[in-house]
Amino acid sequence: MSPRDSRESRQRSSRSAGAGEVQRRSRSHGTSSSRRSSQTRTTDRVSDEGGRTTGSRRPVAGGRPTGRSASGRTRGHETRETTRDASRSGSRSTGQRSTGQRLIRQTEQFKQRAVQTAKKQTSYEVDQRIRKRLSFAVLGIVFALLVLAVWVGLLQTVRRDGYHAASINQRTRTTIIRADRGVIFDRNGSEIALSVPTTTLFADPQLVVDPIGTAAAVTSILQLSVEEHDRIVAALSKREGNFVYLARQINKDRAKAVLDLNLSGVSSYTEPSRVVESGVAGAVIGRTDPDGVGISGLEQQYNELLAGVDGKAVRQRDNKGNSISGTGSMITDPQSGADLVLTVDKSIQFQVDQALLQRVDQLKARAGTVIMMDSRTGDIYAMSNVRRGEDGKAELATGNFAAVEAHEPGSVAKVFSVSAALNEGKVTDSTEFMVPGVLREDGFVIRDAYPHPTMKMTVREILRESSNLGTVITGGTLQPEQMHAYLRAFGFGATTGLEYPGESKGILKSTRKWFGTEKKTVTYGYGYAATPLQLVSGVNVVANGGTYVAPRLVKATIDADGQLKETNPASTRPVLKPEVATTMTSIMKDVVCSGTATLAQVKGMTVAGKTGTGYKAQDNGTYTTATGGRKYFASFVGYFPADDPKITMLVSIDEPDGSSRDRFGGTAAAPVFSRLANVAIQELDITPTGTGTGCPADAKSGH
Repeated sequence: MSPRDSRESRQRSSRSAGAGEVQRRSRSHGTSSSRRSSQTRTTDRVSDEGGRTTGSRRPVAGGRPTGRSASGRTRGHETRETTRDASRSGSRSTGQRSTGQRLIRQTEQFKQRAVQTAKKQTSYEVDQRIRKRLSFAVLGIVFALLVLAVWVGLLQTVRRDGYHAASINQRTRTTIIRADRGVIFDRNGSEIALSVPTTTLFADPQLVVDPIGTAAAVTSILQLSVEEHDRIVAALSKREGNFVYLARQINKDRAKAVLDLNLSGVSSYTEPSRVVESGVAGAVIGRTDPDGVGISGLEQQYNELLAGVDGKAVRQRDNKGNSISGTGSMITDPQSGADLVLTVDKSIQFQVDQALLQRVDQLKARAGTVIMMDSRTGDIYAMSNVRRGEDGKAELATGNFAAVEAHEPGSVAKVFSVSAALNEGKVTDSTEFMVPGVLREDGFVIRDAYPHPTMKMTVREILRESSNLGTVITGGTLQPEQMHAYLRAFGFGATTGLEYPGESKGILKSTRKWFGTEKKTVTYGYGYAATPLQLVSGVNVVANGGTYVAPRLVKATIDADGQLKETNPASTRPVLKPEVATTMTSIMKDVVCSGTATLAQVKGMTVAGKTGTGYKAQDNGTYTTATGGRKYFASFVGYFPADDPKITMLVSIDEPDGSSRDRFGGTAAAPVFSRLANVAIQELDITPTGTGTGCPADAKSGH
């Protein structure tokens, strides 16, 4: 408190004490006067009541006592005394009132001064509080400015590089320039698979004003599904990132219809899309994903070679997507991928596809496969796969089941059992065996496709008539380990060397796991599984003079400079003696001329081959369906010209109508072989072997 405030406080206390003393004196004086006036009135009443009584005490005037006197003088004296007392009393009463009023006024003045002093004090305190608040506010502002100055300093010095890079990254757009994927040619240089320009629509969620409206417009014009509509709405509504695909690789006209709407944030760019000409060999070639990466078939196997190296363009853009002038750009040119030259013949492949489609449809079969290969080099001229869709219509398959799906080969496998016995010298083609009509082994009954009593049959007749029991006896001349080794040499239980993605090695168990009848049934095609590619390569051992040659699909590559480089020839290995292969060819010609494959005969060409009709194993672990029926796998594998093979071909029909006569290999598959042999003769300019079928005059005709 200041000295001034202290003095004012002491003055207020002094005034208050004085005023209180005056008020006490006034009350005391008024009480004494009232007491004296009351005593006077009492004395007067006593005198009046006494009358003339003598000896009464008189009032004291001026403080002196009076003696006794006459009543008249006494009354006059009393009257004068009374008057003086009244006057004196009135004077005192008037004085008292004046003093009281003065004291009241002084009190009011004191109160007013106290109020004014309090007001002054309150105003001062408020002023002090305001001053303090202003001081704090100023200090806060100064501190904030100091922090801001320090932060700005940090941004311009220590943290400059990081934020500078972030700002550039925010406005920089990097566009990948897709490299041209290599073209896939057929063996004659015709394009089979190539990349064509398409339009991709995309949107920047940050710039899209109406996500729902934009999604509705795009899906309506492009006729997208409800799921795609919901995906676009969700992506645009999140407003995360600056890129969302709307539709990829669509034709220019459809894309233009969307772009003409001038939807905010919607744009497009051109990117290549992979196309297979007319779907020819589509299952073999495989597919790429929308980004041009091979995901199946040859596209996957040779993806690194075909893909090349992508380029990129880096530009700085404003918030509307426009390039910022003066910022420049950096462009890295893409490097095109190499081209592939296949062994496939586009024209042959197309005709094979059509013939197989018709046959699968005719037989109401589940599926079908055809493989046509060069008997000497292993080059694949055609590889076709047909599947019946869910709509019941037969169509070209998207997967190359010829290389990835294995089945028990059935009677085609008799070629390998008989060849092994011949090669080991255990039998000759004229060796005779007594073949029973039925053989029971470990509780399982083995019989031939046709009933017959025990009869004498040569090895040639056994193979020509496709006798299961005769083959069991012939194959039985070898130990199980020998049979297993020959099956491995023919290519079973391992991949073919084609290195095709997903290629199956089939099933060939160790002999230690051959139990019960498996030691018998393996000789005629049950107890192991093979892909169609393995099966045709195995039979081709006989066609190629006893030498295994691995199948081949790629003939050459062409680099970015246009240089053609031939691929390595297919690997080979000896399996049979050449003379054994010649003997087997002679027997297999009989199969076509007078055995189970007469429908495979080709006019003007000698043909050798073997039929196969295999039961398909069911989910219940047997070869019988839940309704008591059977499902079949009908095949024919042959080659021509028989004595100097150029073409080896497999035809297999999966699940032909089980109630039809055309469920056998000789009736379901052999006719397709005959038809396609003529295609190959014409397309590859194979010289006919004569005017007839090359069969003896007394041979059965298949046509």
